[in-house]
Amino acid sequence: MKHLASLLLLLIGLMSCHYPRPEAGEEAYTVVRKNANLELYADSAVLELLPIKDTYISLYKGAQVVVAEFAIHAEDSVDSVWVKVAHSQKAQGWLRQSELTSSFVPIDGISQAIYLFSNTHVSYFIVIVALFIAAYLFRAFRKKQIRMVYFNDIDSVYPLLLCLLMAISATLYESIQLFAPETWQQYFYNPTLSPFKVPPVLSAFLISLWLIVLVMLAAFDDVFGQLTSSEAFFYVLGLLSACIFCYFFFIQTTRYYVGYPFLGVAIVLFILKARRINVYVYRCGNCKGKLKSKGTCPHCGAENK
Repeated sequence: MKHLASLLLLLIGLMSCHYPRPEAGEEAYTVVRKNANLELYADSAVLELLPIKDTYISLYKGAQVVVAEFAIHAEDSVDSVWVKVAHSQKAQGWLRQSELTSSFVPIDGISQAIYLFSNTHVSYFIVIVALFIAAYLFRAFRKKQIRMVYFNDIDSVYPLLLCLLMAISATLYESIQLFAPETWQQYFYNPTLSPFKVPPVLSAFLISLWLIVLVMLAAFDDVFGQLTSSEAFFYVLGLLSACIFCYFFFIQTTRYYVGYPFLGVAIVLFILKARRINVYVYRCGNCKGKLKSKGTCPHCGAENK
C-alpha cells in the first residue's frame, strides 16, 4: 500500500504540471503556432473572409493550409481566439481556434502518427489478437507446447518488463487526457520526441516510449537467442498480444480511476515473477551460448571454467 500511495502521489504531482503559458500577448491564447502547416481531415471547413462580414470560402478534405495570423475577439462567446489560415493566395480566411483544432491535423510526422494510431488502433488490436489466436489453435491442434509471457516464459525479464512499460505508458497517457487535456493538445500541435523542455508528465510519457523501444529490442534478442525460429515467431505474436492487451486494459481502467491500483498490482507481480526468472549470467567461451552456471555448455558441449 505504501508503494501504491507513493505512485498515486507522484502521478497527482505530475498531473498538476502544464505547459507554461505567457501572461500576456497572443501566445497566451493560442494552441497552434504561426507558420504551422496543417491538413484538413474533416469533410470540409468554412473560412470567413474578415473584415468583410458574412462572406465565406469552403475548404475540403485533404486541403493543406498554413497558419498566418491570430486575432482575439473578446465578444465571441464561443471562442475568443480566431486564426487566419491560407490555402493559397486567393483562398485565405478566418475560423475559430476550436474549429481549427477539431478539423485540422499538423503535417508533422509525429502528429500524423498520433492521429493515425488514435483512429486505427482498434483494428490493429483485433488483427494481432486474431493472428495470435489462430496461431495458438494451430499449435494446439498439432499438440506442440507453446511459450507464453508470464505463464510459460523464457529465461528473460525483458518480455515481462515490456508489458509493464506498456501498462505504465497507457496509464500516463490516459491520465494526461483526464487531468491535463490542454497539455496533450499543446503537444499534439507542437510535437517533439525529446523528453526535455516539456512538462514533467509529458517527459515521463516520452521516456516510457523510449524505454519501450529499447526493452523491445532486448526482448527480441533474448527470444530469438533462446528459442527456435518457429517457437520465437509464436512467442512474439503472444508478446505483442499481451502488450496490446495491457495498453487497452490500462487505458480503459484509468479512464474510471481504477487503473492506478491495477498498475500497483502489475508492478508487484512483475517484481515477484522477476525474482523467480533464471537469468543467464554467463556465456560459453566457444559458441557464445547463454549459461546459467559454469561447466559443460548444453549447446556445444564445451567446458567452461
